[in-house]
Amino acid sequence: MKILRKNLFRIAVAVLGVAALAIFVISVSEEETVAGPKGETGRVEKMIVASGNVTLDLDLDRLSGSNLRSGSTTINYSTRKDTFFTVITFNDELRGPVPSSMELEPKGTSLLPASLATAYRTFVVERAPFGGEYELLIRDSITGRHYFNIEGHEFDFDRAAKTLGIRGGRLLLADEYADDLNRTSAKGAIVGEFSAIVQMKSIEVSEVVNGDIESSKLPPSGDLAGTRPGPDVVVGDVMGLAQFGGAVGDFVGLALGTDSCNYGTVDLNWFANPNNDHPVIPQNLYRVRGGATNDERIEQVGQSSVKHAFTALTQNLCQLGCNGVGGSRLGSGCSDPYSASLNSGPSLGSKAWINPFTGFFPRNDSATPNNSHTGHNHSADPTQHRILTKMNDLNTTLNGGATYYAEGQYVTPHEYAWCVANPTQCNMNNNVSYRRYNVSGTGSPFTFSPVGSTQREKAAITAWPGASIVTFAPAPGQDGIGSVGYKVSNPSPGVYRYVYAVHNQNLERAIRSFAVSVGSSASITNVTFHAPPQHSGSAADGTVGNAGFSSDAWTASRTSEAHSWSTDSVAVSANANAIRWGTMYTFSFDSDRPPTTVNATLGFFKTGEPVTIQVQGPSAPLAAFVSVSGRVFMQNGTRGIGMAFVTITDSNGNVRTTPTNPFGNYRFGNVVPGGTYTIAVRAKNYTFTSQQIQITDNVGGLNFTALP
Repeated sequence: MKILRKNLFRIAVAVLGVAALAIFVISVSEEETVAGPKGETGRVEKMIVASGNVTLDLDLDRLSGSNLRSGSTTINYSTRKDTFFTVITFNDELRGPVPSSMELEPKGTSLLPASLATAYRTFVVERAPFGGEYELLIRDSITGRHYFNIEGHEFDFDRAAKTLGIRGGRLLLADEYADDLNRTSAKGAIVGEFSAIVQMKSIEVSEVVNGDIESSKLPPSGDLAGTRPGPDVVVGDVMGLAQFGGAVGDFVGLALGTDSCNYGTVDLNWFANPNNDHPVIPQNLYRVRGGATNDERIEQVGQSSVKHAFTALTQNLCQLGCNGVGGSRLGSGCSDPYSASLNSGPSLGSKAWINPFTGFFPRNDSATPNNSHTGHNHSADPTQHRILTKMNDLNTTLNGGATYYAEGQYVTPHEYAWCVANPTQCNMNNNVSYRRYNVSGTGSPFTFSPVGSTQREKAAITAWPGASIVTFAPAPGQDGIGSVGYKVSNPSPGVYRYVYAVHNQNLERAIRSFAVSVGSSASITNVTFHAPPQHSGSAADGTVGNAGFSSDAWTASRTSEAHSWSTDSVAVSANANAIRWGTMYTFSFDSDRPPTTVNATLGFFKTGEPVTIQVQGPSAPLAAFVSVSGRVFMQNGTRGIGMAFVTITDSNGNVRTTPTNPFGNYRFGNVVPGGTYTIAVRAKNYTFTSQQIQITDNVGGLNFTALP
């Protein structure tokens, strides 16, 4: 036991060091930047767990993988006094826990499997290092063995009572413990629930005056820092995708953790609400499915409201070399992690207030607050503001072979303000990253596991296998960018499937129509449209009448020149279902015509002329018959050869022959288009090289010159 106490003392000292680091990082740069005021005034408080209770509810059948109906068991713990599980608050708003651990003391005994009979007595709850897939986990403090991960938990901080609740956590079987149980296929399986209510104790308070903490500043971690001119926030990592709360009707609410990294040489403004000079963070979910190889189309199946960032930390997760500036600015090279539980809200703001290119949104203390929750009942509807997703879009039985991609995005006014003052230092179009996830479950709750690493500075549309992606910028320097992905498949003989995905990354003008050029005689069938679900309206949500954005499907129409989809114009309905920033809509149809390069036209919702890009679309029908003609020349290339014999041979070996006239001219009529033909010449005393061509229309000027 003395050894245990010694080890725990070492852990406590290490955790205290990490927590102290998290506090001192919020010192800020004394230099003013383009984006405005010096900073806010407030209080940063570091707290540890003074006392409390923790409960683990284990499903013994799920744990063992048996059908013995062993039922469940509850393990009740009290926390060890003044355990160093550490959280940070700014102006009494929870910023979240920092890497640290909470020591537990069991209350009485519990009947448990042999694999837990001893270990449960020395469990600790850990806040994992930043950037990991899970925020909280449970391990044995003696052996270090990792038993459970925790996901889907929500923090409930009572600023008056200084209590912290952790509720709704799902216990997942950790890889190491699954191996011990010889249940490798059960890794990540849900085996129980986790909850806690603890009393917090303040151990350090720092006063922030005009953006400066009145204590020594954390020194730089190295010589390296950001290298791109200006401020440049990038999603360095996404992690921890999880469901939060239960299902409501056909929907569940998800959230995704994000790590921001400042690749820029200028500290990025991070002033908390009510100030409106800080980043906002939306999250999205996409699915790739369909066709013989399950990659026919990509669809967005979920979108969230936005997290308003506050209190930047000074991690070095992107390995740039943080300069040590934090708090109301994210220092050059520094990174700031937001776990999935922090990004889950539920107090997330509406996207409708935000101009995604300039980053502007109203102050939260204005007549149009950016993050109002008047009239909300988050406990009654846990899907509110989170990544709103239909259960049928996740159900593995209904989506066999589908792959999923979670995407994080940062939008900030400082980058635009800096760009206006420094036109060669504009970094507004690289703030999106994604990561692939596997989904488990046929109903609520669903679980998720990452596949591979985060793809930095790439939108999820680029994950669509085999697709071509065209980026468009309708007004460079005045608005953002979007992209169109397209893919053509041949699901059955004579049928060509055309799928298009239109993504608005940060265009304020939004998109209201999409048209693809098609010939008047091309057959168009099986027309589809897909858009992500919209959040319902709420008080002060920035939509007209607080009604929320429409979910009405776009209208499909056909003219002699194009097939198009469209929604109402802004003049007809300001809440119409336009492709607004951070969303992607998918369109498709089948045709009897093979692909060729055609024009696609995008029409905008708020302002601006349409733009045209090139994609693949149905080709024009071939003529019933075409002709092939040309001339046969002597070596000098000027005099024709009469009575030379020209042959045309199709791919089946059928041969036709015609002689040239006295001037060397020849012509074949009634040639069937759509095939590959070989044309050759025979003439006495002359030699010629044959030509092989694909014939789809009339061919003229197919000439031959005798070899020397």
